[in-house]
Amino acid sequence: MVYSYFPGCTLKNKAKDLDAYGRAAAKALGAELEEIPEWQCCGGVYPLSHDEIAIKLSSVRALASARDAGHDLVTICSACHNVIKRVNDDMANDEYVSTRANNYLKADGIEYHGETRVIHFLELLRDDIGYDKVKAAVKNPLKGQKIGAYYGCLLLRPSQVMAMDNAENPTIIEDLIKAVGATPVVYAQRNECCGAYLTMEDSSVPEKRVKSILENAKANGADTVVTACPLCYYNLKKHSEGTGVTVRYFTEVLAEALGVKEEM
Repeated sequence: MVYSYFPGCTLKNKAKDLDAYGRAAAKALGAELEEIPEWQCCGGVYPLSHDEIAIKLSSVRALASARDAGHDLVTICSACHNVIKRVNDDMANDEYVSTRANNYLKADGIEYHGETRVIHFLELLRDDIGYDKVKAAVKNPLKGQKIGAYYGCLLLRPSQVMAMDNAENPTIIEDLIKAVGATPVVYAQRNECCGAYLTMEDSSVPEKRVKSILENAKANGADTVVTACPLCYYNLKKHSEGTGVTVRYFTEVLAEALGVKEEM
């Protein structure tokens, strides 16, 4: 199985582990991630202004590149996935956006109308590879580990566009935790915001939010919390001291279970 892959900016610097563990795990499971050539930043945040077109163009270029390669497009970063999948929906269903974006890109010989299937790495595991095959490939079952999933804001919402799982009661990460031999811990604040970019202006907000999230996870039995979002990881990690909860990327947990972490 070959996929076009959009790593995004953060996975090339502060979140290299999220990327490296994901690539190693994919290879071990028989999936080949081909990084899109000359990709550009997705913008980091989906623009809320309907007539903001230019900031969407880098996502359209990536989507067109995957289409032309004949591959589905895989992302790992929650923020990149949110932006690219929502832009893809715009290009397929919003004539105002698609017409103007294509007018911009005409000079580059690009015309795109939402043809690419965009999936998160978790969907690749669940829907294309299958968690049964993931379980069969596990060499180091994480028995005894109690792991809580932290979804945050962007991975599942808006639910009609992201369409990955039930936004209020998701199971996609919990089912992966089961597949690698650990015990999933469900807790009330797994879908709540960590404080996000407020950490740059007023760190007291994410500190308060993170303490609440991790203490809630701990109270329900979790010793580890996993996430797919680099910003969530930063906030959770920064304010985790004293909570008794370890923060990790979900790809690290997967790589460890598959026996490829120590090879890196």
